[in-house]
Amino acid sequence: MDKPKKALITGITGQDGSYLAELLLDKGYEVHGIIRRASTFNTGRIDHLYQDPHINGVKMFLHYGDLSDTGNIEKLINQIKPDEIYHLAAQSHVRVSFDMPLYTANVGGLGTLRILEAIKNSGLPIKFYQASSSEMFGASPPPQNEETPFHPRSPYACAKVFAYNITRLYREAYGIFACNGVLFNHESQRRGETFVTRKITRGIARIKAGLDKKIYLGNLDAKRDWGHAPEFVEAMHLMLQQEKPDDFVIATGEAYSVKEFLQEAFRYSGLGDWQKYVEIDPRYFRPAEVNALIGDASKAKEKLGWESKTKFKDLVKIMVDADIKNI
Repeated sequence: MDKPKKALITGITGQDGSYLAELLLDKGYEVHGIIRRASTFNTGRIDHLYQDPHINGVKMFLHYGDLSDTGNIEKLINQIKPDEIYHLAAQSHVRVSFDMPLYTANVGGLGTLRILEAIKNSGLPIKFYQASSSEMFGASPPPQNEETPFHPRSPYACAKVFAYNITRLYREAYGIFACNGVLFNHESQRRGETFVTRKITRGIARIKAGLDKKIYLGNLDAKRDWGHAPEFVEAMHLMLQQEKPDDFVIATGEAYSVKEFLQEAFRYSGLGDWQKYVEIDPRYFRPAEVNALIGDASKAKEKLGWESKTKFKDLVKIMVDADIKNI
């Protein structure tokens, strides 16, 4: 009987990490996740997957680690000896990256290099997935594909450009099976509560429950290509199953403004006119805005057989329903 494949996920406690862990466990993988040590547990998204490691047959294991600690990363990779590494961890909030640029660059940029160096030095045939971001395109006009030049407009995006380029370099220089997945916005009921889509759907739930009266937002005119997170993690897995490593844009090809998300969410919820409930707070504006991100995922459709299935209105419905149910 063949041994199960081992996967190591950084950022396993995040939205994407939790969905990816579910997918890999369903496929029979042994899944290892890196979590940061904190005085409070932040494993809510994966608690339903976790079992006591003393129980026979357990397939998911959690390890304390930190992407700023080179020795720790090297030790974990050499101990676990994973077949695949999915590097999802980062300080991933764009607005916060302006307030914490050095930390964002250290974790998002140099953290990726630390993992690639550890893979190179281990000598193990590890396949590596780097979670790149549509924010790297920044001011480059849409639609954006694999040939579109990067024009980052935030410290977060700059860190991701470094991570993208260092991943390509280690692939070309050292023959590491390393892929960049350039994922456009992907949402779900597990999205962090400070991200705009979740602020809206959770805010609606709280208003309907009588807990809040207002939602405070920033730029409503920004257009984004919003997909469903569980579908996007399928693309991550597909990239590491190909014969040769490559980079792929993952997107729906459709874009809607924050205002359009608001309108649809309030219409579906039955609250009606969003303007009665929404206030603009200048604190949420970015020093440099990204006006429109619309992805062209033709290459992923052709080479991976992947395409987005969940439509915009269905995504809004999923998120609103979940937040109203969980309030």
